[in-house]
Amino acid sequence: MKKLLLIQSTPYDGDRKLIKKKKLYFVGLGLPLLAALTPEDWQVEIILETIEDIPFDTDADLIAIGSMGHAVIRSIDIATEFKRRGKTVIMGGYMVSLMAEEAKQYCDSVVIGDAEKIWKRLLRDYETNNLKDFYREELTALSTPPPRFDLIVEKNIGDFLPVQAGRGCPNSCSFCSVYCLYKNRYLKRDIAEVVRDIRQVKELGFRKFLLLDDNIVSDREYLMALCKEIKSLGMEWTSQCSITIGEDSELLQWVAESGCTALSFGLESISAESLQCMDKAWAKPARYAELIKNIQEAGIDISTEMVVGADGDTLQSIKETARFIEANKVVVPRFYILTPIPGTKYYDKMKDENRICNEDMYSYNGSEAVHIPKNMSPEKLTRAYWELYNEVFSFVSIFKRTILRKEFLKKKDRYLFYFLVNLYYRYQIKRKITPNII
Repeated sequence: MKKLLLIQSTPYDGDRKLIKKKKLYFVGLGLPLLAALTPEDWQVEIILETIEDIPFDTDADLIAIGSMGHAVIRSIDIATEFKRRGKTVIMGGYMVSLMAEEAKQYCDSVVIGDAEKIWKRLLRDYETNNLKDFYREELTALSTPPPRFDLIVEKNIGDFLPVQAGRGCPNSCSFCSVYCLYKNRYLKRDIAEVVRDIRQVKELGFRKFLLLDDNIVSDREYLMALCKEIKSLGMEWTSQCSITIGEDSELLQWVAESGCTALSFGLESISAESLQCMDKAWAKPARYAELIKNIQEAGIDISTEMVVGADGDTLQSIKETARFIEANKVVVPRFYILTPIPGTKYYDKMKDENRICNEDMYSYNGSEAVHIPKNMSPEKLTRAYWELYNEVFSFVSIFKRTILRKEFLKKKDRYLFYFLVNLYYRYQIKRKITPNII
């Protein structure tokens, strides 16, 4: 029986040491889906490197490695080592899709974008010694088999599993890898198929799930119909979407009543000028506080992701970002330095303006400036970034955002959990490790 080893790599920290944890709370969906797409005459193993060691002496015939964020640097190192040992290596995921030619130097074949339509063909090509350098075929519809969660549920993972509703986004943010791959396309699965996967998660003993979708509010009627189905299942769930959901009180009510406890928003910046520079002028930061309040009053907690270093940012606006997070009681905030990732429109813009000061893409980690900002030096941006993180994750700010809030007595367990998450993030920040969702 042929054997396939699927690997989800872990990032390096600032000292190039592997970030290892005892428990992996956020499990990716890509590898369980690839396992489900693999023919039955293949034996499949999944390795989650954050909580496991990679078996470099494996007897697997084929090695497939994912790439998320700056963990791609580790993915390349893993591929290099397996190639040195004579293994056939496949790489895929967002990051290698953006720089496929570069990634091909380290492996035998690169999957660009979605794998659903090419995976079985790739495996047949491998079996007949006819493996292609690149595989790419755009999806026109999104349908997937039930993920092979049986391959990971015995590992030390969190109390929820991922379920996908859709892929792609109608927006065109210049820094975004999703836009680069989907070009404003948004594909959604049939609701019956999504519900099937939620039921699978429930049957495995989980009472929570993470609904994966790059912007589920882009189809209001779809989300309404899905919420009605989810409500009958008695599950808790979280997701990410556009902050504009705060404008729709009816939709918010349905989302909350269906079991949604938290939503994550890519707010990016409180500067309208910065958002315009990122091709995200449709976002209105002057309304952020109002929309956040609407969402919180519906019973849904707020997580945010923001970037610093865009052309509208100043040292003062970065300081004001800390006050914004505290004033709006964002329970889990995350920040990154705006980084010109090769393959994105933002990279092309910075390259054309001769504003990239660090050409070593393998050093890009989202926590050190690699471009020349408009209103400060790269060094000052990096320093301001860590000062922002330290202020937001001070003990005072953590208490205000998680414990000292009117909802605390009604939902003690939830806010104590957020409190502990914040303490762990603080622990990472003090060690110059950017907190992430792993």
